[in-house]
Amino acid sequence: MTPVRDAQPPVVTAWSDIGCPWASLALHTLRATATERGQDLLIDHRAFPLELFNRQPTPKHIVDAEIVMLGAHRPELGWRLWDAPAWEYPSSVLPALEAVQAAKAPEVGGLRGADQLDAGLRKAFYTEHRCIAIHSVILDIAETCPDVDARALEAALARGAGRREVYEQWHEAQGPAIQGSPHFFADGGYAAHNPGATYVFTGDLYNGGFPRLDHYDAGWAGALLDSLAAGRVSDGTGQETA
Repeated sequence: MTPVRDAQPPVVTAWSDIGCPWASLALHTLRATATERGQDLLIDHRAFPLELFNRQPTPKHIVDAEIVMLGAHRPELGWRLWDAPAWEYPSSVLPALEAVQAAKAPEVGGLRGADQLDAGLRKAFYTEHRCIAIHSVILDIAETCPDVDARALEAALARGAGRREVYEQWHEAQGPAIQGSPHFFADGGYAAHNPGATYVFTGDLYNGGFPRLDHYDAGWAGALLDSLAAGRVSDGTGQETA
């Protein structure tokens, strides 16, 4: 008898910060590739909270430089420089990160609902210029997510759900295995930090330096999805495991 594979879609674990343009590009690439192929995929989001690592809000001038660079290279993202009132710019994305973690509860949305919320929050920040630090904005976005119970999310956030998870993940991300935002992992030994991107920084980003994207190969997402569909993934050394 031929063994029956588990019908559960493959899961990719994504460590990232919602306010990180590199992570938002990588997640867009992975989601778009899966949609184009009609390939079901679950993403387990883990928080890599830059503002906790850096002990400050992520500087807007750095985010702006990355938005211009990546948005020009990949116009399908639809990103724009912030044009809402300056006082609406979110000084923290921790509430958004917490909401994504809270949404992972089965009664709220599970992994699928949490991924929809993550995507909605990124769209709200990068293209709609909404203040995703605000509770009401987060819940408005949740209402647009087909697999998220927005009322259950509201109740969960009122209980403080998601905050402990973000802090636990922050502590875990301080270990050597997780190199930054984004970092993707999948069964079989797959691990890739900022996949597809070849880039350099021309200098200190706090003193006039700029990020420079030399090349972006979106094929990394297709290769990962191919290997997941076949039940194997690359371990990052060119070897494949079943």
